Amino acid sequence: MTTYVWDYLPEYEKEKDDLLDAVGKVFASGRLVLGESVKGFEEEFAAHHGGGWCTGVDNGTNALKLALEAMGVGAGDEVITVSNTAAPTVVAIVSTGATPVFVDVGEEDFLIDTDQVEAAVTERTKVLLPVHLYGQCAGMEPLRRIADRHGLKILEDCAQAHGARHHGRLAGTMGDAAAYSFYPTKVLGAYGDGGAVLTRDQETDLALRQLRYYGMGEAYYVLRTPGHNSRLDEVQAEILRRKLGRLDTYVAGRNAVARRYEEQLGDLTGPGRLQLPATSPGNTHVYYVYTVRHPRRDAIIEALKAYDIQLNVSYPWPVHTMSGFAHLGYTAGSLPVTEKLAGEIFSLPMYPSLPTGLQDKVISALREVLVEQEGE
Repeated sequence: MTTYVWDYLPEYEKEKDDLLDAVGKVFASGRLVLGESVKGFEEEFAAHHGGGWCTGVDNGTNALKLALEAMGVGAGDEVITVSNTAAPTVVAIVSTGATPVFVDVGEEDFLIDTDQVEAAVTERTKVLLPVHLYGQCAGMEPLRRIADRHGLKILEDCAQAHGARHHGRLAGTMGDAAAYSFYPTKVLGAYGDGGAVLTRDQETDLALRQLRYYGMGEAYYVLRTPGHNSRLDEVQAEILRRKLGRLDTYVAGRNAVARRYEEQLGDLTGPGRLQLPATSPGNTHVYYVYTVRHPRRDAIIEALKAYDIQLNVSYPWPVHTMSGFAHLGYTAGSLPVTEKLAGEIFSLPMYPSLPTGLQDKVISALREVLVEQEGE
């Protein structure tokens, strides 16, 4: 049996009755688009984060794009972010007509290096877009100070950080708006695509509601452009409502797996050896992925295939090195930490229902491979 980094079937077996009940409730409701399930999820998700407004959209990429547009970002503007992220973060920026400006990341936590941000600010900068990567938050206090000094807004990319906290505050509550993905692999994942934007600014929320529905204020009348067809699906919204109540359990399950990895692999760490995830001060990690680091990453991944273990790299190509973004003008060496990480990071299996037996299999195989690799 092949072991993968993620598998939804164990969770589905545990939650099947509730999930199928959610689907049945929507089908029996008589309303399949923007009905009570979307409205209910939006209200409950906002309440979970202490208030404000939530707008459900069709996926995390459009959550970022529509949030940027609602903040007034467009052609000629710049958005500061990182290249060590999933490509959708940058795809969303480019799709508004704005230019992404990259800064490097930290060696230990792989998050945006806040010490480099202010030097990247220009008169065209409009938004800072920190990515709460792998399950923990970026350093929001210095970003907030920079934003306030320069009159900028902050959009948090929370696609990988549902339930994460920074000095006690939930991810998504520290910027001007926050974008979420509910792709199935996420800490709070749907059974298909889904996304949302959270904000405490009612005007931003109103703009988002219009933007997701063709730019309409009421049926058939377009108030603003560009408008989109980016509505959160009723079925996915009802599933998310059920799963939101279990979010703390999912986070606890992920942390339990992470603790086991640390306990069983900690003696194999050190300079030039395996590096386990580092949690930055003040952060509560939710381990969306369990990203480790080793200078012989590729050889380790290849060796583990013999044990029928298929691992993932998040992410093997920094965004600024991709041909689709060559027009941005970045060259090799522009972001040295990001580029070094891309050759060394990889992710171990991580999901809250990961069976103990599979954890044992991964730990045992990785230990054997690491000992063998270091003995060569």
